[in-house]
Amino acid sequence: MLLPVGIRGQCIVKRVRTKIQHPSTFSLALAFANQNVRRISNRVVAQRRGFHNTVSCNLNRILFDVSEIDEQDNISKDGESLATVTFPKEDYRTIHIAKVLGLHNGDTIRAGSVRSPIEDNCLAGLITDDATIQWLPEGKIKKAQPTKNGEPPGSVQISIPHPPLTSLWNERNTTTSTSDDDIDESDVPKVSLLLALPRPLQLGRILPMIAQLGVDQLILTNAKKVPKDYFGSHIFRKPNVLRSMLIEGLAQSGDVRLPHVTVTKRLKIFMEDELDDMFPPEEYIRVIAHPKRKDESREEMRMSDITLSGAQRILVAVGPEGGWEEPYELDMFKEKGFQQITLGNRVLRSDVAVVSLLALAHEVVSTKK
Repeated sequence: MLLPVGIRGQCIVKRVRTKIQHPSTFSLALAFANQNVRRISNRVVAQRRGFHNTVSCNLNRILFDVSEIDEQDNISKDGESLATVTFPKEDYRTIHIAKVLGLHNGDTIRAGSVRSPIEDNCLAGLITDDATIQWLPEGKIKKAQPTKNGEPPGSVQISIPHPPLTSLWNERNTTTSTSDDDIDESDVPKVSLLLALPRPLQLGRILPMIAQLGVDQLILTNAKKVPKDYFGSHIFRKPNVLRSMLIEGLAQSGDVRLPHVTVTKRLKIFMEDELDDMFPPEEYIRVIAHPKRKDESREEMRMSDITLSGAQRILVAVGPEGGWEEPYELDMFKEKGFQQITLGNRVLRSDVAVVSLLALAHEVVSTKK
């Protein structure tokens, strides 16, 4: 096991200094020690680079935006494809298809186009397990297949079959009416999340998890124990960054539905003015998670104790890692009909709490219809 470079170098210098008394000899020894430190540093860097080069992103479905679809008629000239999308050679999806999947011309792949809640493009939300690929060699490479070292030979074109066998396609094109009542939403997530904003780095880890588990709406809000500077994160300055994190989770789970994201810096105003419109009480059961205090006499309530009572959806509120402010914020949620539940008396990190509560909420919705 290698010591950290700085500590290893200090050990070498200290050992040499104790054995060598002559200044010139010590200088030579010190130069030798520095050379060893540089060699160790370069080896550590090489190990790190090798690690990152070998780690692949698990894409269980290759996803793309509608804007990436090749500009052509909706139905391709051969009449067999609904649409095609071409990824450049350096695109992470192209590299995944070549290095990890090792696909050749004509092989099939799971693919789909991302659909946001406000997306009205007819090509948004496509899902298929039968998309075909075609390599487009570039430069000196002539063979339309991955190279011996797994590198892509060039860009890759994915063809979506016509029609794609997917519920989203059927919802948009086989119904005789455009009314929302005629659309089957059985696959739409029935769980929404109100989350007190965690640290930006932690939020970057949580967003893919939220998309993987399936959330209809995500509310990122302020709270008493949330520092105001969290809202200055680059995630909020660049919406594409937040979107890409959610798409990462969708690619893992194989879904194409992006949750609707709302960011609010004033929790009290949101609770008073927007909560009932976004989450009608007759449609949503509202629950708030908070650690149980050891000296608390109130009877402990778990997610499994929640009854839907005619409602078919659940809104889960998860606080900051320091917990919701007591009693002010807890009373505010209680006045809005939130039932307080707990995962025990342990104070959990936001990512652990979110994953646990969303999994339990999905189980409640699926078993108590």
